Amino acid sequence: MFLNPWSLALSLCSLVVLVLGAVAGKTAVRVLRFWEPGSDSNRQIRLENEIWLSSTLVAYGLGFQIITLILFVLAADQFCQVIVGAMCATGALLANPYGMPALLVKLFGVFFYGFWILLHQLDIRSEHYPLVRIKYLALLLLLPMLVLDVTLQTLYIAGIKPDIITSCCAVVFSDSTGGGTNLMIGYSQQSLLIAFIGSIVGLAAVGWGLLRRWRPWLAGFYAAGWFWFFGLSLVVITTVISSYVYAMPYHKCPFCILKPEYHYFGFALYGALIPAAFFGASAAVAGLVRGKVGLTEVVDGYQRLAVKLSLALLVFFSGLSFYHYLKYLISGGEG
Repeated sequence: MFLNPWSLALSLCSLVVLVLGAVAGKTAVRVLRFWEPGSDSNRQIRLENEIWLSSTLVAYGLGFQIITLILFVLAADQFCQVIVGAMCATGALLANPYGMPALLVKLFGVFFYGFWILLHQLDIRSEHYPLVRIKYLALLLLLPMLVLDVTLQTLYIAGIKPDIITSCCAVVFSDSTGGGTNLMIGYSQQSLLIAFIGSIVGLAAVGWGLLRRWRPWLAGFYAAGWFWFFGLSLVVITTVISSYVYAMPYHKCPFCILKPEYHYFGFALYGALIPAAFFGASAAVAGLVRGKVGLTEVVDGYQRLAVKLSLALLVFFSGLSFYHYLKYLISGGEG
């Protein structure tokens, strides 16, 4: 399966990112050992020139790795065409033990990769570069996750075999307790909707409160609320929202909504949810470095912008989430 165009694109992107990460890792060790902001030694000058190039390449590399989440899902959707029993990315991802773990690592990697890029952007906005040591320490801690990301992806692609029999989304996400892998047993739609609506109202209220008066503890609560809402939303999209998009109560799948026959609705839905969760959480992350030299005003400005963006995207995501349900009620479908 490595000769598939999607596999080649994923493997090439990952190889480039790993090489950039390895080079930057060497720079990170040198920074942690020898970085002296007040020194004018030749070693310090060479190191300052080195980190400019290294940081920029890492930022672009992690940006590419974030994009591989989209490529990975699209690749899985293409793989389903050669796997027995698979009708969409769900079946393809369950074709071997590495598909779903690879997807989850990529999904949560979006936040960690994004947080590093945020630290870099905050750092270069101060003439004192106060976050050099912090961001390179964070990079060293991030490298194992990057390696895990690429390893799981490679093992998944290598394990795809056309003669493997897997399950389709109708089985995997159904409410029944029949045979086969089932990921959604035990969820009550009514309870999920109550929690979903309550979380939207709660996040909106906390976000509005932060814009009126910033409190660090409330920002932390806002970030935790976004992580909770992110996980909850993925479940609600799968078990409730998707069936209204498909206009079929027994068709529940978080991947089919990405298909052209549903007007790529899933791209808009996830394209609002993931950035919203990132901006909501990153406001608290940025606050952790607010006390560094030259960053007070920069961080304050970013935090307010991040909260505004997260609230705007929350409203957009909420509208998309309830669009097909309201359309169903207005058109008389309930009767």
